[in-house]
Amino acid sequence: MSVQTTTHLNFRGDAREALAFYQSVFGGHLVVNTYADFGMPADIPGSDKVVFGLVAAENGFRIMGYDIPGRTEVGIAGGGATHRENGTTVTEQALFVSITSPTFDELQGYWDTLAVDATVVEPLAASAWSAGFGMLTDRFGVTWSASVAAA
Repeated sequence: MSVQTTTHLNFRGDAREALAFYQSVFGGHLVVNTYADFGMPADIPGSDKVVFGLVAAENGFRIMGYDIPGRTEVGIAGGGATHRENGTTVTEQALFVSITSPTFDELQGYWDTLAVDATVVEPLAASAWSAGFGMLTDRFGVTWSASVAAA
């Protein structure tokens, strides 16, 4: 038996933009269904928001997202600050999304695109446990932990 997990992110109004951005970073196909697609009358506020969103790429990347009904202040739900302090990572977030690539060059490509308008928590560089490790919070409030797979 095998199990596949997929991170499901809950947004407050900008799931469509976030998912399109993640597709631009990792490739693959994007599926977006709105509340109206599933029967909410189009004249109700929020009917155009995402009730089911998915990015799935052949490289193994998968992420889901949706917009919490009635929320419009944008960003990820339950977000909070993440920063480095005294050599440790301090966060108010419940989770990070972790990505691992086989090579530093491949990881650098993802990193460079994710880093646009992001807050870099820890720059992408060699670390004691990886040929490359970095952490950033993207413009949607999602913190990403990025590393090169161990040899």
